[in-house]
Amino acid sequence: MPEERILCSGLIERIGMNDARFVYNTTDNCIELETPILNHKKGLKLLSKQLLDSETGIIKSKEDIDIVGHRVVQGGALYDKTTEINSEVKAHINELSSLAPLHNPANFEGIKVAETVFPNAKQAAIFDTAFHQSIPEYAYRYAIPEVLFSKHKIRLYGFHGTSHKYVSEKAIEYLGKSQSKIITIHLGNGCSMTAIKNGKSIDHSMGLTPLNGLIMGTRSGDIDPAVIFHLAKNLNYSLSEIESLLLKESGMYGLTGYSDLRDVQIKAERGDKSCQLALQMNAYRIKKYIGSYAAVLNGLDAIVFTAGIGENSTFMRQLVCEDLDFLGIEIDQEKNQTRSKNINDISSKNSKVKTLVIPTNEELEIAKQAVELFEN
Repeated sequence: MPEERILCSGLIERIGMNDARFVYNTTDNCIELETPILNHKKGLKLLSKQLLDSETGIIKSKEDIDIVGHRVVQGGALYDKTTEINSEVKAHINELSSLAPLHNPANFEGIKVAETVFPNAKQAAIFDTAFHQSIPEYAYRYAIPEVLFSKHKIRLYGFHGTSHKYVSEKAIEYLGKSQSKIITIHLGNGCSMTAIKNGKSIDHSMGLTPLNGLIMGTRSGDIDPAVIFHLAKNLNYSLSEIESLLLKESGMYGLTGYSDLRDVQIKAERGDKSCQLALQMNAYRIKKYIGSYAAVLNGLDAIVFTAGIGENSTFMRQLVCEDLDFLGIEIDQEKNQTRSKNINDISSKNSKVKTLVIPTNEELEIAKQAVELFEN
């Protein structure tokens, strides 16, 4: 930074399993390992070792790293911007783990490991929830006793903020108008949508936790709360079992046995009825949010598809955009088949609303915000 030049990229996936995958790419090297990585700490240690490797690493010393930027999913109402990490911030992140049990503990672990590996670097927290702090109170409050909000801070917080912020800014730049009404649709293993007016988030599909909203890989999304009472009272589920059911055993996985949309789509094309239904349900839920957000925005300039599914699944984009011509949304089927590393406008010639596919770049957004924090 600030040249935004990538020195290395990669990923670590299937953490907690014996066949975990480690991928590390530079201009000169591509390293792929399948090895047991039992937790995030071991994964981060493996990464730091690789960064410092005498032959394939990109840094000679731990002191070469000036800043480490951390994505933190849940920041509550405390943080509306990128923040330098200190003991107080770490305590808050840890306290908020109950609201993001799949994410904050791993984020917290990453911070602790980074402080050990790069002790002289400044650490910055980029909160998923920060972008959504502009949502008005009438949209983020729940219709429950006031004390649960004032004392226990139960409200909508919103997530995937780094991604929604990045792609909405790209969309605004493409449209050439700061006064704009945009719906961003982040579709990956976790899925969410945001209504964005003049660059500010005004509503979001996730809520107190990342469980609410769209149908996801293993998460149920919107569900009647009384289902929880029914499971507990009549089917003898414990609270922990219900939590696991809705977080890890539902969504596309619960409907089909597959959490990866690519697998679901392949099976659907081969005639699997449960997979065909799951895809219809998924698209229908997205359509409902498009309609409701078009109403609260009082108009629409563009919808934006992003993240793994949003960027790569031509089928899901087509399924979502079918029969939305009343809202002025029409896509060009030929343009929808093309892929681009840049903004891809797949709108038809007569469409009143732009339909854009914009690759998200949360890593770059995190780097930019972290550098800006310590420059100011």
